[in-house]
Amino acid sequence: MNEKLASFEKLLNIMDELRQKCPWDSTQTMDTLRTLTIEECYELVDAIEKKDMQDIKKELGDVLLHIVFYAKIGSETGDFDIKSVIDSLCEKLIFRHPHIFGDVKVNSVDDVMVNWEQLKMKEKGGNKTVLQGVPKGLPAMIKAARIQEKVSHVGFDWDYKEQVWDKVKEEISELQHEVNQMDKNKMEMEFGDLFFALINAARLYDVNPENALERTNKKFISRFNYLEKKTLESGKSLKDMSLEEMDVYWNEAKSQEK
Repeated sequence: MNEKLASFEKLLNIMDELRQKCPWDSTQTMDTLRTLTIEECYELVDAIEKKDMQDIKKELGDVLLHIVFYAKIGSETGDFDIKSVIDSLCEKLIFRHPHIFGDVKVNSVDDVMVNWEQLKMKEKGGNKTVLQGVPKGLPAMIKAARIQEKVSHVGFDWDYKEQVWDKVKEEISELQHEVNQMDKNKMEMEFGDLFFALINAARLYDVNPENALERTNKKFISRFNYLEKKTLESGKSLKDMSLEEMDVYWNEAKSQEK
């Protein structure tokens, strides 16, 4: 434990030095760091997806740097410092885990999540409504998943998960109707409704929609790269090939995945 505390103290001291002496670090603000923080979080996610432990360690360090950086700026304005950030987090974790630090009994992960949402609404200065805690800046797919997760914890959910497929079919039918009408505004709305229903189905069947789509993205990229490589090797250009000719290489790529 002493070694961990010493390492953390060293990081804080380095940040103090950088903030005082480095031309770049000394001029940063929370606004200038914001987009960089988002980038670092995505780089961490990429490392996790690759299961590259050394890269995960590196990217965790970068994210930790940003946390320390924001805390340093907060201490300069007198709004907060790293101690108050950590103290606040500890208080929140203890409050939201009464089944660990109190006498509340839980029987499942679902019980924990229901309690978590209810406790968040009870916290001083916490969320006043169920969906208040969903960040507005989240990507649409992740936001949809969080919305559905939160409302399910207060009972707004299907009685049986199989019922969601009727909703998916209903949304497909409504989308097809608007496609036939060629009403672009309503088509966009119905596409959104269909996506929302499919994301809800993913939640009910314990599938992460973001991970699922990213797997498909990677699969498509791999197959298309193979198609492009083989096309160039044959001395042809993609734009001069028919879809049937492209399908030959595409199917070759698929067969190599099995």
